[in-house]
Amino acid sequence: MANRPAPALALRDGDREKLESWLRSRSVRSGLVKRARMILLAADGVANREIAHRVAASPTTVIQWRARYEELGLAGLEDQERSGRPRELDHAAIVTATLTPPPKKLGVTHWSTRLLAGQLKIGNTTVARAWRAYGIKPWKAESFRFSTDPELVGKVTDICGLYLGTHADIPANAIVLSVDEKSQIQALDRTVPILPMQPGKVERRSHDYYRHGTTTLFAALEIATGKVTAALKPKHRHQEFLAFLKHIERTYRDAVDEHGQPLELHLVMDNYAAHKHKNVRDWLEVNPRFKVHFTPTHASWMNLVEVWFGLVERQAVRRGVFKSVPDLNARLRAYIEGWNQRAHPFVWTKTAEEILQKANRPTTSNPRH
Repeated sequence: MANRPAPALALRDGDREKLESWLRSRSVRSGLVKRARMILLAADGVANREIAHRVAASPTTVIQWRARYEELGLAGLEDQERSGRPRELDHAAIVTATLTPPPKKLGVTHWSTRLLAGQLKIGNTTVARAWRAYGIKPWKAESFRFSTDPELVGKVTDICGLYLGTHADIPANAIVLSVDEKSQIQALDRTVPILPMQPGKVERRSHDYYRHGTTTLFAALEIATGKVTAALKPKHRHQEFLAFLKHIERTYRDAVDEHGQPLELHLVMDNYAAHKHKNVRDWLEVNPRFKVHFTPTHASWMNLVEVWFGLVERQAVRRGVFKSVPDLNARLRAYIEGWNQRAHPFVWTKTAEEILQKANRPTTSNPRH
C-alpha cells in the first residue's frame, strides 16, 4: 500500500502574507525564498515529493523544513549558527597583518592572499573573506596631489566666480575664455585596414601602427556658449602661444558694448611656462583688454577646456586613422567646425567653498615628498 501524502500544513495567523512577501522581495536571501515556497506549497496540500521536484530539493529536506516550521514558525526558517571549530584567527587580526608591510626578504610591495595566508598559516580563502569584510584591497593603489599654491583659496574663488557668474569685479558683458593647448597629438596609421563594425561585432583594428608625426591643438572655449576658437601648430612653445593669443584678439575684435568699447576678455589658463613667458607678459601689458586668471598649481582640472579636449580625444582622435599630419589637422579642423555648429556650454556646478572643503589640504604638504 502506497504511503499517504502528508496532510496540508497549517499556517499560523499572518504567516501566509509574510511568506508571499518573501517570494516577491528582491532583498530576501535565495535560501529563505526557497524555504518559503516549500511551506506555501505544503500549506496548499502539495505532496512532499512534488514539492521537492518543484523547488529542486530532496524530499528529506522538505520534511525537515516542514517540521521546523511546525515547531518554531517563521523563526524556524532562518539559518542557525553552524557547528564546527571556531576561528583560529579573527578578521581583525588578518587585517592588522595586512596593514603591516611584508618582510623585506619576500621582495614584494604588498600582500597577496596566498603570501599572507602562508605567513599566518591559514587558508587563502580565509584571508580573502577578511579582506572583503573590511573592504581591504592591497592590489589597488591610487595617486593624489595636494596643491601647494600659497594663493590656492584666492585662485579657486576667482575661477569659480568666473564660471558661476558671481565674480563681483567682472562686468556682466565680459567674455570668459578657457584657454589651453593639447600637445603631441599623434597621427597614427594602422598597419592593416580597420575591420568595420557589423551586426554582432564591434570595430576591430590591428594592435600595431605607424607614426607620422604630431600636432598641437590650441583652443579657447567660450564659457557662455561652448564655442571654440582653435589653431593647429607644429609645436607648443611660447611663440606659438603668442600667435594664438593674437588669433583670439582678431576673432573677438568686433565684440564691443553698446558704446562701441571692446568687451573685456578674461582668460583662464594653467601655469605652463609658455603662458608666463616674458614675451607673452609684454604682449598682455600692451593689450589690457586681456585679463588672465591662472588656475592653482596642480589644478589644471579647473580649466573647462580640458573637458572639450577629452571629447576631441574620444570622438575624433582615438579611433582615427591618419596617413600624415596634414590629414590629422584636416580631421581636427572638421571636428572643430562641426562642434561649433552644435556647441553647448559646459555647466560648472561646484562652488569655491565646496571645492576647498573637499580638498582638505594639509598645511604641511610637500611636493618633493
